Amino acid sequence: MSTTASAQAPAMSRRQVLEALSGLLVGMFVAMLASTVVSSSLPVIVSDLGGDQSTFTWVITASLLATTVSTPIWGKLADLTSRKVLVQVAIVVFVIGTALSGLAQDPGSLIAFRVIQGLGAGGLLALVQVIMSDIISPRERGRYMGLMGGIMAVAIAGGPLLGGFITDTIGWRWNFYVAIPFAILALFLIQFTLHLPKRHRKVRIDYLGAALIAAGVSLLLIWVTLGGNQFEWGSVTSWLMGVGSAVLLALAVLVELKHPEPIIPLTLFKNRTFALMTIASVSVGVAMFGTSVFISQYLQLSRDKTPTESGIYTLPQVIAMLVASTVVGALISRSGKWKAWMVAGAALLALGTGLMGTIAFDTPFALLFLFMGIIGLGIGMLMQNMVLVVQNTVDVSQIGAASASIAFFRSLGGAAGVAALGAALATRVKSGISDGLADLGVPAGQATSGDTLPDLATLPAPIRTVIEQAYGQGVGEIFLIALPVAILALIMVALLPNKKLGTRSGIEQLAEKEAEIVVDVSAAEVGATPVVDEAIVDAAALEAEFADDDENDPVPVNRG
Repeated sequence: MSTTASAQAPAMSRRQVLEALSGLLVGMFVAMLASTVVSSSLPVIVSDLGGDQSTFTWVITASLLATTVSTPIWGKLADLTSRKVLVQVAIVVFVIGTALSGLAQDPGSLIAFRVIQGLGAGGLLALVQVIMSDIISPRERGRYMGLMGGIMAVAIAGGPLLGGFITDTIGWRWNFYVAIPFAILALFLIQFTLHLPKRHRKVRIDYLGAALIAAGVSLLLIWVTLGGNQFEWGSVTSWLMGVGSAVLLALAVLVELKHPEPIIPLTLFKNRTFALMTIASVSVGVAMFGTSVFISQYLQLSRDKTPTESGIYTLPQVIAMLVASTVVGALISRSGKWKAWMVAGAALLALGTGLMGTIAFDTPFALLFLFMGIIGLGIGMLMQNMVLVVQNTVDVSQIGAASASIAFFRSLGGAAGVAALGAALATRVKSGISDGLADLGVPAGQATSGDTLPDLATLPAPIRTVIEQAYGQGVGEIFLIALPVAILALIMVALLPNKKLGTRSGIEQLAEKEAEIVVDVSAAEVGATPVVDEAIVDAAALEAEFADDDENDPVPVNRG
C-alpha cells in the first residue's frame, strides 16, 4: 500500500485550518520576503561590495536559480515522505543561507550564500501549497489561497519598503538578519500546530534526473544572463552554453520518461490544465520578480529616490495585489467560479506591462502608480489561482509534483526574466550613457567607473541627467520586451477548461482511494465482484487497515 490515511477524518473547522496554516504562512512570508527585501537596497549593497551591473543581476538571479532548480525536487519528495519534516528542513537551510548572506564581504560570497538561501526558500514555496491541498478542499482552498496570496503580496512589494528603511537606518546587512526570527517562529509553529496523517511509501529518488534538470536549467540561466554582456550572442561560448543546456535538458527528459518516480512526471503534461498553466506561470514569474527588481532600480537611479522612498513608491502594487488576492479568493470560494477572474487578471497583467513600457525618466508619478497598480491587480488574481486549478485537476498522488512544477516554472520565469531583462538593461544603459556623454564631449570612463553602478550624488548635474535618462529609457524598454510574454499568459488562461472545483480535501481523496484498494483486495480474496456497501467498508475494512496507526493517532487528520 502506497499511502496511509483515514476515511473517517472529520472536516476541519476554519479555526483548526488557520492554526495548522499559521506556521506555513509565516514560512511563506519569510521565503518571499528574503527574495524582495534586498531589491530596493541592491544599488547600495552592490556598490558597497564593489560590484557592477552584472553583480546586481546575479544577487537576485542566484537565489531565484537555486529556488527554481530545487522546487521540483522538494515537491517530489513531498509525494514520497513526511511533508512536515521536509518543510522544517527547508526552514533550517533557509536560516543558514540568510545568516551567511548577511556576513558576506564580497560579491562572490554574497552570491554563493544567496544560493543556499534560495534552496531553503524553494522548499517553503513548494511545500506550503502542497500541504494546503492536504487539509482544504479545492472549493474552500480559494479563500485560503487568497490569504496566502495576500501575504505573498505584502512580502513581494512590501519587502523593498522594509529593505529601504533598514538600509537607510541600521545598514543593509540587517536586510538578511531581519528574516531569521520569523523563520525560527515558523519552525516552532509548524512543530506544534501542523498535524498530518503519516505516509508510508517506498522512496525511489530520481537522482540522475534531478542532477540533469539542475545542471540544464542553471546553464540556461547563466547563458541568458551573460549573453550580450560578457560575450556576444553569436560567439562560440554562447553556442556552447546554449547547446549544452539543451542537451542536458533533453537527457533529463529521457531519464524522466524511464524512471518510476520522476522529479517532474511528464505524464502531467497530458493534463491540459497543467500544460497551459505551466506556460502561463513563466509569464507571471517574469512580471512578479521583474517589476519588483527593476522598478526599485529605476526609482533610485533614474528618479533619485532613496531606498526607503523607492520602497514606499511600490505600495500601489502591493495594495493592489493584496486586495485582488484576498477578495477574488473569497469570491471564488463563495461561488465556485474561477475562470472569469483569471482571464481578467491575465488581461490586466498584459495591460499593465504594456503601460510600464511607456515610462521614462520624467514620467509623472501618478501614471507610474496607476501602471504598477494594474500589474498588481493582475498578479493578485492569477498567482495563487494557477496552483488551485492545477491541484483541482491532477490525481491526489501527484499533487506534490504538480504544485511544485507550477512553482518551478514560475520561478524559472522569474529567474530567466530577471537575468535576460537585466542583461538587456545593462546593454541599453551602457549604450545610452556612452551616447549621452559623447554628446557632452565627456569620456565615459571619466563619468563612471567601468560598469559599476553610479553614485548619482557625486556626479555633476549634466552627467547625472545623462545617467538618469539612460536608466529611465532602459527600464521602459525591458517592460516592452516582456509584453509578448504577458500576452501569451492571457492566451493560455483563456484556453483553460472551466472545470468545477472539487469539495474534498487531499486527505479525504486519499482515504477514498484506500477504501477502493481495500474493497478490491477483499473481493479478489473471495473471488467476488468488488461491490460493497460504503458504510461496511468504513466500519470494517478501513478500521482493520488503519488499526495500528489509530492506536498511536486517535484523530488521524489532526496528528502528525
